[in-house]
Amino acid sequence: MGIVKPLVLAGRSPLADIVGVGGERVLVRLRSPVHYPADERDAALITEDDDWTLAHQRGYKLAVGRAARPDAMSMSYVRVPATLAELGDGDVLSIYPQSGRVRVLYRRSSRHNFFLVTERCNNYCLMCSQPPRKVDDGWLIDEIAQSLSLVDPATSALTFTGGEPLTEWRRFTGLLELTRDLLPDTAIHVLTNGRAFSYPEVANAWAAVDHPKLSAGIPIYAAVDHIHDYVVQAKGAFDETVLGVLRLKNHGQRVEIRIVLHAITAPRLRETCSWIARNLPFVDHVALMGMEHTGFAVANDETLWIDPLDYQEQLKVGVDILSAAGVNVSVYNLPLCVLDPVVRRFAVRSISDWKNAYLPECDGCSARSDCAGFFSTGRPKFSRGIAAI
Repeated sequence: MGIVKPLVLAGRSPLADIVGVGGERVLVRLRSPVHYPADERDAALITEDDDWTLAHQRGYKLAVGRAARPDAMSMSYVRVPATLAELGDGDVLSIYPQSGRVRVLYRRSSRHNFFLVTERCNNYCLMCSQPPRKVDDGWLIDEIAQSLSLVDPATSALTFTGGEPLTEWRRFTGLLELTRDLLPDTAIHVLTNGRAFSYPEVANAWAAVDHPKLSAGIPIYAAVDHIHDYVVQAKGAFDETVLGVLRLKNHGQRVEIRIVLHAITAPRLRETCSWIARNLPFVDHVALMGMEHTGFAVANDETLWIDPLDYQEQLKVGVDILSAAGVNVSVYNLPLCVLDPVVRRFAVRSISDWKNAYLPECDGCSARSDCAGFFSTGRPKFSRGIAAI
């Protein structure tokens, strides 16, 4: 089965293609030169030959594009790598003039924008798609803070992820306050292991942000503590996570429970969903999620891989238990063709657009427009049940 590659959101330009740009790191918002720059960090997005003259007339100091700069043009310029994803008006880039590195931080046209807060984490999950590293990356919060004022206020949603975003919880809650002030209408979803909320001061600080559209996505992988702790490779994590969920809900905060489905969690899904329905029926959402076969999931393939066809009965019962208990439940990251027909109405097109793909088998499928498709990252694995509906 063939599959397309994910969009490239970072690359390196030859230093000769970064002209007149100084500093260790430069954040820019791309604007079509038909518009005047609204901020000194606005850069003209060059897509046509005429854009050069227009950008000069509009007063842009910096231009960004894929073609070479004309010899007669003295404007500062960054020629982005040819492999980088297509850029558009309103996108935000981070440019490192000394190394030539270019990163796409935000795409205005996308519904799936996320900011990586840190690579550090106190869990070491068997299937982690972003394997944690012990690095000094506190600068990422600074970069995000500088980026937020460039993000379109009409953006429907943003996700903060890691690592564990609450590793530096005081700085991160400050970032959430900035998000609240700059993007009050944007839904903010934070992917966190939830353990930090077991400490009252952290839960209190989170609630004090008072963002009307803030939610935490927290994993609980089993109804039994030692199984959850094994999956996340951290003793005592289950107790801290559950206590964290309770503290957040006591403050009236929005909480989503996330369960990644693999050979350890899927066979126990009935009891896990029953436990949630009995003990945490007040959570706002439960997401039952197909596994992304990348990061640690590749290294632990023999332990984790299970064909989604082989856990459909567990998934069907789990969804039924939660739904009957009045818990809002969805199925993420799984193609419709491998789902029991009863489960399909709970399925969501959840895979981020930059890493979402479909197979040749999907051509002509009547359900394709409603289907989550597949991950294109890592080393994708496919169910034996894939077929057009």
